[in-house]
Amino acid sequence: MQIIGHGPAPGSGRSISARLRGFACLAATVLLTLAAPPAPARSPVPDADHAAAVEQEVLGILSYTRWPAEPPELRLCVVGSADYADDLLAGATQASGRPVRSRRLTPGDPRIGTECDVVYLGALGEAERRPLYAQLVDRPILSISERDASCTVGSMFCLQIEDTQIWFQVNLDSVARSRVRINPKVLQLGRRRTPAP
Repeated sequence: MQIIGHGPAPGSGRSISARLRGFACLAATVLLTLAAPPAPARSPVPDADHAAAVEQEVLGILSYTRWPAEPPELRLCVVGSADYADDLLAGATQASGRPVRSRRLTPGDPRIGTECDVVYLGALGEAERRPLYAQLVDRPILSISERDASCTVGSMFCLQIEDTQIWFQVNLDSVARSRVRINPKVLQLGRRRTPAP
């Protein structure tokens, strides 16, 4: 086996044992580096720009949604720890002039299934998500999730929030099982909007 490296030129006086010690030190350094615990991942920092953009995205989705009986005001419930719902909680108005009244509810609150037209989900554990989704089945409730990268179970819309853009995925199964109707234009838009490579 031939090892090619950038050691000293022949005749430089460096012995083979000195070279082996150098390789041993290098190998030890690499092993210590690999064994060190990884640096903790940094969570995105919520800021006013993201909260305002999320509000606009949610209001856009609401404008393409129709309820069996259109309420004079939409009741939006924020459930779980949501990083970007501050502007929604401050109150909003749709372009049509219909107000959106928002409030926080805990994951186990029975009012979620009866007093919410829209449910905006933040961070929830699996044990909290499953019974919550059971409350939404066969009800005219639009569900939007802030933290659901896979978007395969539960929420109808899953916001994907990155440093420079906000886009959404659509869970067509959840849409089909819901009693609200979504304009096909927004469904096509959701399928097309994918993160930049």
